[in-house]
Amino acid sequence: MAQTEQAPPATGSFSRTLALLVAGTYFMEILDGTIISTAAAAMAQDLHVRPVDINAAMTSYLITLAVGIPISGWLAERFGARRVFAVAIAVFTVASVLCAASPTLTTLCLARMLQGLGGAMMVPVGRLVVLRNTDRKQFLEAIAYLTWPALIAPVVAPALGGLLTTYASWHWIFLLNVPLGAAGFVLAWFVVPAVRAQHVPPPDWLGFLLCGISLAALVLGMEQVGSAPTDWAAVAALLAVAVLAGVLALLRFRLARHPLLDLAALRIPTFRAGNAGGGLYRLVINAVPFLLPLMFQLGFGWSAFEAGLMVMAVFAGNVLIKPATTPLIRRFGFRAVLILSNAGGAAVLVLCALLNPSTPLAVTAVVLFASGVLRSIGFSAYNTVQFADVPAPKMSGANTLSSTIAQVATGLGVAVGALVLRAAQAILATAAPDAPEVAGYQWTFAVLALLMLYPVLEAVRMPAHAGEAVRAR
Repeated sequence: MAQTEQAPPATGSFSRTLALLVAGTYFMEILDGTIISTAAAAMAQDLHVRPVDINAAMTSYLITLAVGIPISGWLAERFGARRVFAVAIAVFTVASVLCAASPTLTTLCLARMLQGLGGAMMVPVGRLVVLRNTDRKQFLEAIAYLTWPALIAPVVAPALGGLLTTYASWHWIFLLNVPLGAAGFVLAWFVVPAVRAQHVPPPDWLGFLLCGISLAALVLGMEQVGSAPTDWAAVAALLAVAVLAGVLALLRFRLARHPLLDLAALRIPTFRAGNAGGGLYRLVINAVPFLLPLMFQLGFGWSAFEAGLMVMAVFAGNVLIKPATTPLIRRFGFRAVLILSNAGGAAVLVLCALLNPSTPLAVTAVVLFASGVLRSIGFSAYNTVQFADVPAPKMSGANTLSSTIAQVATGLGVAVGALVLRAAQAILATAAPDAPEVAGYQWTFAVLALLMLYPVLEAVRMPAHAGEAVRAR
């Protein structure tokens, strides 16, 4: 276990500038993971490939991001959080310029891999710095700052990508990061504490290799599931490799003296609840922004612009409820808030399953607004409660493990949504060939509502006093 230099004593507050800096880098990372989808056609035309081939640029980014996150904790301990965080921003920014300048799909994929490497170091290290320098009584406020990018970026990405592609060019999707990255790099040297570990064990290269193979195979396999046509033999082979390498990695983490991922934090009930029920919650929630625009365009017959405007109702719910999330948690506690947000989220998914082309626009907007409200409450509660009882010496390992689980869950959200949708459409094609196009989406939302019941159960099993240390003012 690395011994960290003593950080300055907590003052009862946290640096909002630091939290906003980390949140800004988180926003860039999530935005760049999703924004390409709306620009695929224009990018394909310029790069002389098929639109479906642009998926390789998304996959290469997600794989590098997932594989790189586990090593980020060790890098921060070894070289210092300020240095690693600043270098990560620089790498991400330079890679964004290379993405915009890419003349071929191959060079774009290589640039995206470099971008994913920067993102893998950037966000986990930044969040670790915020958590280490925040008094537990201020955790709720700190996590509120760090949560908004996960709520906003996936919702605004399609509209922003379409806007930039239509009125400028797809290159601006990446060039947008340049001024943000330049400002973040300068700020990092002034606001990120220069704290590093005194004694750092050697990196767990075997654990890194096994974990990397497992995560890469998992992401590739699920990406194959979401493509059409699907090569099911390749899917089976990739998922088998993912499971085998994953089992070996877990054994390595249990037996190694200094494992890449420290699983000890899973013994803490609040951390386990935040990453077991919270992992499936993130998966389900991140499938929704992918499914809604498709349902509105293909099932309802709306234009892309009309679908994008309606999905903005989710964004409105996210933003308007955000100032109330911390008071709600302080007043009612994590257990009650999570039960409410998860059960409410399942109910909203059922309502989404009942939407159809004849549903009044106002009713559809209200359902999506409610989805945004519950999404914001749930993310804030999960992101805070998972660290509520983690002791300071375990924070680095817990943060790295949590970041890895969250990235995998987020990455699988779209793939699982696509898999359920395709299965529903295949069943309906045989059992009810006259069913309308929207029926497949309705059944998909119904399945997602059933999946949401597990996070509800996890929340019910949570102790009523969970997270008391961070609820107190």
